[in-house]
Amino acid sequence: MLPNQAEGNATFHHRNAALLSVAEVEAPEVLTSKDLDRRLADALKRLKLPTGLLQRVAGVKARRNWRADGEVRTATVEAGRRALRQAGVDPSEVSLMINTSVTREHLEPSVAVGVHHELGLPSSAMNFDITNACLGFVNAMTLASSLIDAGQVRYVLIVNGEDARKVQDATVERINSLDNEVSRDDFMSEFASLTLGCGAAAAVVGPADAHPEGHRIIGGVTRAATQHHQLCVGDHRGMFTDARGLLDGGLELVMNAWEDAKAHFDWQQMDSYVTHQVSQLHTSSIIKAAKLDRRRVPVTYPELGNVGPASLPITLAREAENLHSGARVLCMGVGSGLNTAMVEIQW
Repeated sequence: MLPNQAEGNATFHHRNAALLSVAEVEAPEVLTSKDLDRRLADALKRLKLPTGLLQRVAGVKARRNWRADGEVRTATVEAGRRALRQAGVDPSEVSLMINTSVTREHLEPSVAVGVHHELGLPSSAMNFDITNACLGFVNAMTLASSLIDAGQVRYVLIVNGEDARKVQDATVERINSLDNEVSRDDFMSEFASLTLGCGAAAAVVGPADAHPEGHRIIGGVTRAATQHHQLCVGDHRGMFTDARGLLDGGLELVMNAWEDAKAHFDWQQMDSYVTHQVSQLHTSSIIKAAKLDRRRVPVTYPELGNVGPASLPITLAREAENLHSGARVLCMGVGSGLNTAMVEIQW
């Protein structure tokens, strides 16, 4: 069991923050799970594993890929432009830009500086990266809302761009290598790498009192279970996961936060539950444990796979056309480490 949690700043309410827009840029190339099965055919035969595992176990039929190096940056910038246009906010009005991408080509400088430059943001706009595995975008929404509540910033642009191609290629090459005695356990530890996809997303958060048309960011809850920080470890060479441990630890953490939030929020009858898109198994487990209405949980993992921190805003962008004014939306994210955060938005 997780230790008892002190209240502290783990449960929070926002006073004057609103989501003004959320946009995505879809990667152009489709890589199906059947394509990956064909690339892994010899290894699957050697390991006596059936084809179709990605579809049956993870529910991932396909994922999207960029065509070339550098395209992820272009897409991230384009997502930012789309979000600003949607919000009716000029780049000169941006007070802060936060990049939340896991993907990065170098350790220094930040990814944020290049995106800041290409978007033509003013020198007065702060910019930096928040990297917290798949939870970064939700963390950035919370930080943006807090800074707006404090009166320190006016408009915050949050961007994310993910490129999984290097991880995909490295994983396939390692599994196929005849020089490397890959076992079934080794294959399953890298299974999650094969569910990853590419994509980009962006959102604008601003002051609710100046934007009655905006979607109020009500508040939320965060919880950590960092004793599980070694269950999923990845870099450009691959992502290695204890799938069962990650599922069990993540589900316990999410439900711990869910139960604690009941003292502050009523989330049992939301209009939409927008979750981080991991897999069919993870989504079904959360739906069952929290007793959610499956019809109110939109999914994108079957066509897009796991697009890291971009998964949740991409799913929210696609769900937006189904939401009516006043609809209540709960964004639910989990990141390797383990961390979880839930944020309520009133549409």
